[in-house]
Amino acid sequence: MDAVEKLRTVSAHMGLEPAEDYQPPAGSAHRGASLDQRAPAELRRLANESAPYTTPALCDDKQRALGVSYAAMPGGKRIALLKTLLTSACERNCFYCPFRAGRDFRRVTFKPEEMARAFLQLQQSRVAEGLFLSSGIMHGGARIQDKLIAVAEVLRFKLGFKGYIHLKIMPGAERAQVERAMQLADRVSINLEAPNTHRLAALAPLKEFTEELVQPLRWVEEIRRTQPARFGWNGRWPSSTTQFVVGAAGETDLELLSTTEALHKQTRLARAYFSAFHPLPDTPLEHQPAENPWREFRLYQSSFLLRDYGFGVEELPFTPAGNLPLDVDPKVAWAQRNLSEAPVEINRADRQTLLRVPGIGPKGVEAVLSARRQHTLRDLRDLKALGVIVRRAAPYILLDGRQPARQLSLF
Repeated sequence: MDAVEKLRTVSAHMGLEPAEDYQPPAGSAHRGASLDQRAPAELRRLANESAPYTTPALCDDKQRALGVSYAAMPGGKRIALLKTLLTSACERNCFYCPFRAGRDFRRVTFKPEEMARAFLQLQQSRVAEGLFLSSGIMHGGARIQDKLIAVAEVLRFKLGFKGYIHLKIMPGAERAQVERAMQLADRVSINLEAPNTHRLAALAPLKEFTEELVQPLRWVEEIRRTQPARFGWNGRWPSSTTQFVVGAAGETDLELLSTTEALHKQTRLARAYFSAFHPLPDTPLEHQPAENPWREFRLYQSSFLLRDYGFGVEELPFTPAGNLPLDVDPKVAWAQRNLSEAPVEINRADRQTLLRVPGIGPKGVEAVLSARRQHTLRDLRDLKALGVIVRRAAPYILLDGRQPARQLSLF
């Protein structure tokens, strides 16, 4: 089997790794979810509030068949990203995973130089611009980590590739391997899958939550904190991310977001990804119902509030069962409880208070702070010109001491 055919074989299930996907997975077609089409747009808005959104060209059929999808890089640039595996063979038995040990399907394996050259051919043909490389685990995580690192070394030093590489850290990888991956990649990640040891045991019983999964994220931050950035690729240490499977192990949103908040604080995690569970044939969870994609959507919204908006997990609108309501934006739910009777004066509120107003994101806050140094903001039109989503903000603000009149013509 040639390299292109191997990539096609692997690509069928790579949608389970959201990575830097530009289109949020809550609306992903590969899950067949019947999600309101407003949800992806709303999620893009919350993730990049007050930043202009332009739709990139769609991947063509050839790109999709190989596992290429459009992705947003850490700096905001959009590129065509090849998401693939070094091998789809695996000795682990994760209950949800299409690549689990014992599942009957066609497996493929690349040699490191074969993978590097296959990607470079796609890059030179303008099919893909960056590489997201993960793998199944055979003969231990440390052995497969060496091979992932070897792919990056061939690309960087033998083939001269200077573009974007995201390398997975394998469960069982050693600290020196994590450090070497950080010297070669723009981003590294390790999937926690579950928010704690108890939930992971019900999802991936051969994985160790703290020793195999959390510890490498701690090593990443320790290396970034203690070693000069010049040792990283292109003079920068890579960002780090993780992913959770949502709805397969009985975990609550409170558990997921508490772990996410802790990782942001303790390891400077760039982002948590959430993948709504979808059952696959010939896995132990094949008869378990798929998770509602709206749950994934609300988790993303809430994770952005924790990362970018100064919220703490204790402020989020959890139900008594520890889950987020599906019928309301969590930022709006907080504002309804806290700002309806105490609206925010736009001309005097500090940065952190402004961030809590629905419709005002980090860039909008900076625009408001800058504009009000020049003049008093008295009209919703002033805010709209600054990038504020006035429909969302109006119920919770004062402009020069007055509740703004909400006129449909503004929107």
